[in-house]
Parts: sequence; structure tokens; C-alpha cells
Amino acid sequence: MKNIKEECGIFGIYDTGMSVAKTTYYALSALQHRGQEACGIAVNLNRDIFYHKDVGLVGDVFTDDILNSLQGTMAVGHVRYSTAGGGGRENAQPLVFGYRKGQLAIAHNGNLRNAKELKHEYQVTNGSIFQTTSDTEVIAYTIAKARAESTSIQEAVCKAMNVLKGSYSLVIMSPQKLIAAKDPWGLRPLCMGQKGSSIVFASESCAFDTIGAKFIRELEPGEIVVVEKGNVTSIKEHCGKEKSSLCIFEYIYFARPDSVIYNQSVYDARVTAGKILAKDHPALADLVIGVPDSGLAAAVGFAYESKIPYTEGFIKNRYVARTFIKPTQEEREIAVRMKLNPLKINVEGKRIIMVDDSIVRGTTSKRIVTLLKEAGAKEVHVRLSSPLFLHPCYYGTDIPSKEELIANTHTVEQIREYIGADSLGFLDSEKLESIAPNAECGFCTACFDGSYVI
Repeated sequence: MKNIKEECGIFGIYDTGMSVAKTTYYALSALQHRGQEACGIAVNLNRDIFYHKDVGLVGDVFTDDILNSLQGTMAVGHVRYSTAGGGGRENAQPLVFGYRKGQLAIAHNGNLRNAKELKHEYQVTNGSIFQTTSDTEVIAYTIAKARAESTSIQEAVCKAMNVLKGSYSLVIMSPQKLIAAKDPWGLRPLCMGQKGSSIVFASESCAFDTIGAKFIRELEPGEIVVVEKGNVTSIKEHCGKEKSSLCIFEYIYFARPDSVIYNQSVYDARVTAGKILAKDHPALADLVIGVPDSGLAAAVGFAYESKIPYTEGFIKNRYVARTFIKPTQEEREIAVRMKLNPLKINVEGKRIIMVDDSIVRGTTSKRIVTLLKEAGAKEVHVRLSSPLFLHPCYYGTDIPSKEELIANTHTVEQIREYIGADSLGFLDSEKLESIAPNAECGFCTACFDGSYVI
């Protein structure tokens, strides 16, 4: 609805059993919030890689028959939003390709800053032919090129990381090994877990909860973890070379609230943001409500701190997929109503504090405020659990260009007038990192302050 697309979600499993595809299916279902355009699963059976992928949701793409046909002892999976490259089937992941050392399957979350340059180099120098428009294929070529002069696939991944510039969390499956890797800045999350004798990797810990796995730890920025014959080894050649810079928006919007990233509960981070908003931007009101889903926890925090009662303000239709951009104003308004409907009995005649996670272009916030006022709300005071969006993201978040961000063309007062709110307050950028006091990492806040880490 906000036209900010979530990150991709990745998962990998090394198991001695044969039901890795079904485990991956359940894990990807738990990560569905990170991407709803396409999904895929690749499995390794006796050094051969088989896969199935397509556009659509996990539950639609995979049937029991398909899952039963994907037998193997290793698997990697992916749910996708197209932050780089198109959204067609050819760009669905994992990408599976063959080269001189056999087959590889790669699932990737992030964006390369030097993908265009590398792709041009490979096409001109090596005559390489690319089948997709995604950064992931560039990563695959880089690893394959490095493998020709390496003694192992993990050595090739390590060498490739000297060339790749940007954000990437990866799970890679070779004929014998499962490898997980994170860029030296740690821009995208990736954690490791264990289920019995199985080693698993996932973008978020909520995937482990779903499959009954135990969370072990987050991968360090720059770390490569290799699983072979059940043994786990870690390569830290690239660790500590760059400043730890996890995307702060994981805590505000992307991650599921029941996930824990770098020892920080996502839910607690959002509640804390709401408490800060209540202190810095109070308002006289009767009720606090949150915009589902990422605004709910912040609304709870606002209500707790302000002592203003919290209640449901919207009913969300959970059977509607993405709200696509509609060609007419009437269709756009219907699209919003399809997803959110104000709970009139709660908001009519009330002064409402409406908590949401962000304002991008302002159009969605305007429609939601209008819905509340049409439902009889006397006043609507909007509070955002993030600062003003001032800069685009180049690391895997589909934030629009600078010219499209309303905060670059309007003052806060002008934004308030545009969306029709009675008052408007944003999280102070200086207090942004304080929402995650337990996080054992640094943050990238470039979309708010322009401090790009790469």
C-alpha cells in the first residue's frame, strides 16, 4: 500500500533426511511478508539439483505433488520482491546454473551497487550471456569465475566478496555443501539455527519458530558459514573490514514483529518507537489506533506511554494480495478500502491518534485519514514511527526516487495539510537508533539522513 516493497526472504537447510522441500516450504511461508511476487525451492539429491519456481505466493506455487517430487538432503528457498530487475518468472529464485564444477543454486537478498559494471565487464571480456535482469545472476557469474582459480567453492565465495559491492545475504548450494554469506556491512539480516541434526539459515528467526528449529545466532557482517557432511565451519576473512550497518527499517517495517534480529525483539523496537513518539509528539485524544500491520506495535507503545486507551481502528482484509497501482482515482480509493476498513463503532465521534510506520509519497496516508473522517472521527492526529524519508535506498529497499518522496517537496505542515491530518509528528532522526537498544550491531539510516555506507 505504501509502495515500499519488502526485502526478499531466503532460507537454506542441510539435512540427512529427504523432507527438506517441505521444511523449506513452511519456512518460506513464514517469510512470505518479505516478498510476494515469486518464490522457489531448489533441492540437492545425490549431487544433482532439481528445482521449482514461479510467480505467486508460496501456497499457490507449491502443491503436495510438487513438494513430494523435490527429494534431497539440502535445499535453498526464496520469496521475492523485485527491487532490482523485473518481476517476471525468469527472475524468480533460487537461480540454478551449471558450470565447470557442476551445479550451483543461489538465493539472494539485497542489491549490488556495482552490478551494472560487472555485468558489462563479463559480457565484453568473457562473452557472457545473461538470462535474467537480476543482480543475483551477476553474483553467480562472479562466484563461478572465482571458482576456476580456487580449490573450493567457499574459497571462490570469499574471493567473489572482494569484487561484489553492495548488500547481499546469500544461501548457496553446491553439489556437496550449503553455504551462507553476508556482505561486510551486514546490511541484510541472516541467521543460523538448528533442528535436530539439521543446520538451517533464514532471513528472520520467525522461520525457525515455524519449523521448530532452535535459533543459534546471527551471521556476522562479512562472515561465510559452510556446512559439509554435517560439519559447520566459519570463514571470517571479511569480518570487521567495514562498519556494521544493518538496515534500521527492518525494525520499523520489514521484519515480522515476532522475529529477533541481533538480540533485539522487533516487536519491542516498535513499541519503544511508539513510546518515544508519545513523549515527543503528544496530542489530546480519546483513542490510539494503529494502521495494520507494522503500525500496531508502535500504537501500543504510544498508548502505554500516553495513558490514552488503545483500540482497533481498522479491519484488514487478509485475503487481498498486493494493492496494485490503479489507473483512476475511484479505483485507487476502492483498492485501499479493499484492504482496510475503519471500525466505525470505535472511531465515530472520537479524537483519534493514528500511528503508522512511515509516509512515502503521502497518497496512502491521505486516503487512510479520509477513511477515518468519513467514518465519523472528529480529529485524526497522525504519528509516524520513523523519521522523514528524504533519500532513496540503493541496498535492496524499493524506496522511490528523491523527487517522489513528499518530504523533499513539502514541509511537515504542508504534509499535514495534504494528508488532511489535524496534527502530524515523526520520530526524531536523532532518536532513531534508540528504538533498538539491545541490538548488537550498527545501523544504516541512509534513507533518512543520506549517510550511505557504500
